[in-house]
Amino acid sequence: MIPDLFYGTQKVVRRLLIVLLFLAGLAAVVAGAAAWWLGQPLRMASQSIELEVEPGTTPRGVAQAVVRAGVQTDARLLYYWFRLSQQDRQIRAGNYEITAGTTPRSLLQKLVRGEESLRAITFVEGWTFRQMRAAIAQDEFLKHDTAQMSEAEIMAALERPGVAAEGRFFPDTYTYARGSSELAVLRRALRSMERHLEQAWEQRTPDTPLKSVDEALILASIVEKETGRASDRGLVAGVFTNRLRIGMRLQTDPTVIYGLGEAFDGNLRRRDLQADTPWNTYTRAGLPPTPIAMPGKASLMAAVRPEPTKAFYFVARGDGSSHFSPTLDEHNRAVNRYIRGTP
Repeated sequence: MIPDLFYGTQKVVRRLLIVLLFLAGLAAVVAGAAAWWLGQPLRMASQSIELEVEPGTTPRGVAQAVVRAGVQTDARLLYYWFRLSQQDRQIRAGNYEITAGTTPRSLLQKLVRGEESLRAITFVEGWTFRQMRAAIAQDEFLKHDTAQMSEAEIMAALERPGVAAEGRFFPDTYTYARGSSELAVLRRALRSMERHLEQAWEQRTPDTPLKSVDEALILASIVEKETGRASDRGLVAGVFTNRLRIGMRLQTDPTVIYGLGEAFDGNLRRRDLQADTPWNTYTRAGLPPTPIAMPGKASLMAAVRPEPTKAFYFVARGDGSSHFSPTLDEHNRAVNRYIRGTP
């Protein structure tokens, strides 16, 4: 019996060795294929692709974003590579350019090192959408894919159909890869404004007369255009808030100017104040139908958390600051002093 058991055990061992050798060979083949894939250029929809990695994106989300941007591979393979590299948590948020010849290995290195494109464009607080488009059109490094599009077409392409473009983009400096589309930059500015607006709305005062985030954006745009000195911003917002609360017309010149559009020649006349448009806050009560410019973060916060004041009026002093008055009589005296130059 002992020899039979011995020989039987040998057969089992040989079979196990064969299985192990096969598995080892298979592992070697898999490892070789993986090494080959990591060194191969990724197939791409175009010669240059822009990839945006937003803060807080997971490694899986990064892999999916790479594929959505135009890299023609399986997002799961990229994700597994990120995980196996043990560098998946080191990927940095940013705006990247993926060019022809990029391999999975070099792509991960770029993301981990944070090798962003250094091209940049700045949108200024208080700009209108028309001014914003002009700046984009003059940027030689952007792909001008919105040049022939209307405002409505642009907003539809940004998945905001029916929404007016005015004031919907956050004024800031945005980096991008050379050859990036204008739509890609606009999309980032749009999302940034939506984030800032939502954050501001969450901090609104309980007694605000504003009924929605859209109304907050509209008021913020008026505050942006009416503020000559940053320290007055909260009081300017307080005056408009007081007026909205009692149903008093806002009577603010920047809204009238916006309503005039290209017809405005730089000189606001009495007849302009009397010419009714949807944005004329002298002829119409409440807020205008859309923002009139791009408000910055400070104006957003001032709109939802205005400085407490009894003032219902203000007039520019001529040095960038404003004089605030609780009554019409005091306001008229201030107008005589600062505008007309009489005591």
